[in-house]
Amino acid sequence: MYLVVIAWTYVAVMMAVAEATHPRGTVLGAIFTFLLYGVGPVALLIYLMGRPARRAARQAREAAEAAASGQPGGGGEAPADAVAPVRKEP
Repeated sequence: MYLVVIAWTYVAVMMAVAEATHPRGTVLGAIFTFLLYGVGPVALLIYLMGRPARRAARQAREAAEAAASGQPGGGGEAPADAVAPVRKEP
């Protein structure tokens, strides 16, 4: 994934340089070119490709919280009986 990000950033930088050095181009146009063709799509790609990792981290965090809370079915120790056992006198 990082190879695609690096390659696309390189292409966007080259487009911005071509825009800035063209006789009819401007530096402001080059900045917008870099932002709209480079930073925007790369940020969207990183966000979308990172979704499975964020989901797995969230599920692991929720499972750890459920195990630590002591709720039934959440792992951890078994819940104690609500009523204490009655001891018979000999």
